[in-house]
Amino acid sequence: MFKIKPSSLRLISQSVNVQTTKHVKNIAVDDKDRLSKPRSQIKGVELLRNPSLYKGMAFTLEERQLLGIHGLLPPAILSQEVQCHRIMENFLREKDDLSRYISLTNLQYRNEKLFYKVLIDNLELLMPIVYTPTVGLACQKYGIAFRRSKGLFITIHDKGHIYDVLCNWPESTVKAIVVTDGQRILGLGDLGCYGMGIPIGKLSLYTALAGIYPTHCLPIMLDVGTNNQQLLDDPLYIGLRQKRVTGRVYEEFMDEFMDAVVARFGQNCLIQFEDFASHNAYKFLEKYHDKYCMFNDDIQGTAAVALAGVLTSLRVTKIPLEENRILFVGAGQAACGIADLVALAISRKVNITYEEACSRIYMFDVDGLLVESRPEAQLDGPKSKYTKVNLKPTRNLSDAVEQIKPTVLIGATGVGGIFTESVIRKMGEFNDRPVIFALSNPTDKAECTAKNAYEYTDGRCLFSSGSPFEPVELNGKICIPGQGNNSYIFPGVALATTVFQSKHIDEEVFLIAAKTLSEQVSEPDLVAGRLYPPMKQIQNVSVKIAVEISKYYYETDLASLYPAPYDLESYIRDQLYDTTYQSYVPNTWQWPEEHTKPKNFD
Repeated sequence: MFKIKPSSLRLISQSVNVQTTKHVKNIAVDDKDRLSKPRSQIKGVELLRNPSLYKGMAFTLEERQLLGIHGLLPPAILSQEVQCHRIMENFLREKDDLSRYISLTNLQYRNEKLFYKVLIDNLELLMPIVYTPTVGLACQKYGIAFRRSKGLFITIHDKGHIYDVLCNWPESTVKAIVVTDGQRILGLGDLGCYGMGIPIGKLSLYTALAGIYPTHCLPIMLDVGTNNQQLLDDPLYIGLRQKRVTGRVYEEFMDEFMDAVVARFGQNCLIQFEDFASHNAYKFLEKYHDKYCMFNDDIQGTAAVALAGVLTSLRVTKIPLEENRILFVGAGQAACGIADLVALAISRKVNITYEEACSRIYMFDVDGLLVESRPEAQLDGPKSKYTKVNLKPTRNLSDAVEQIKPTVLIGATGVGGIFTESVIRKMGEFNDRPVIFALSNPTDKAECTAKNAYEYTDGRCLFSSGSPFEPVELNGKICIPGQGNNSYIFPGVALATTVFQSKHIDEEVFLIAAKTLSEQVSEPDLVAGRLYPPMKQIQNVSVKIAVEISKYYYETDLASLYPAPYDLESYIRDQLYDTTYQSYVPNTWQWPEEHTKPKNFD
């Protein structure tokens, strides 16, 4: 087998990228046509086993006869709408959410278009199943839930041959990759290879929420081992049974992976990092963001959706962004990512330095309030810029709230219930409309429930969470909690990046995404207490975000697609995945009659 040395990948990627970029521009429409209207090269049982082409009992009689599948399906011909009804009837009969997750996963493996049709038509009901919080449970039970391999599994023992593994992927046009090493899955810790459920789930939302073609998406698990002894002892565990590889070997492995992706799929292939341990997440973001087309959703996606919620809350509180006192509880990658983007937004708004903006943000971690005089120290890393000198050290969150009197309280700790009654009531004492975000996932890791937040502030708080909570009735009023879900952000970012083939994704992109998302919240939504648009509008929100980001890409020469489309929004909408079934009957047409008659001897 032909082998490519890692040292040669960079040189190869440069030449491959030039050719790939030209090729993609030339075939964009043809490729879309090939996917939405496949010709009849695939027939018989092979057609029925291809989830991208399978239509179940919606195949017409003509299709069944021409494609060699007549008799392989029951004789009834059903519409896609009837099929959707059958799927939902079976879905609702499942006994628990894990069973529902498995049911939908099986549908995705069987009939791709029907899966996305059902998901899009029932978004508010199904989002908590295919994404957080159920996806967390599915990852924990992945050994049981596993039915069929999807995506690529690349292990540390493939080091030196990552390009070869990528070449095994059957699709040559991959525009978006979601990759994880499974070390920090949601708030659940090291799940090793079981973490593959996250890239698969994220990319399902790329298609459902942003219309990116499923064949252009590739989920990847980088298996370098796990330090979770329970998994190592699990007979159903699907990954390497060894402790995690770290240090120089691990970093070389990551460098090779990034270069191999560029060599295989081109420089414009989007790489989304997901659920890496905090120290690695920041390190790789800093190392790769100017070199590759990549972003980290846990840091940057979470930051953008949280900032959007804060910006929306200002329309209610009437407090200018720069005058808010914002206290972050938690100092990991999510909290620091949000704080960094909020500081950037403040500095841009009032024309002050980034350092001055950081001085208006406070942080409380596992060792207490970040102040220079605290005995525990441990003030290094991304959180260091938020260390204060004029506050008293305390490990009691209620005391910290008493000192700072924050207008905005944001939790990203993974510690369920850390926002106690005392903390929430003090937020209500200091503010007419306190802003409280409990962003940790899954639901049992949330810093407080929506019910507690509303009850302890007499329904006055503006609340958002990472996982969904049901509306709360209080004193005859229905309070609708917001869900600060990253799915409001990453699909739109990915859509703009893949359509216009951006070279890089910088912080300004997420600032634009946050502002655009906030602008999509209507006045009736605000009156109802929403900080984000209703979930059913998220596809349109993704397009609006993509439009604004694409303008920035062209203004800064980051876009590679030229000439720039005259109408960006129309062009984007023309690229979206269509869930309706297409006819597989070959097109036929007539010739002039004199050219259709067989030639005979005179």
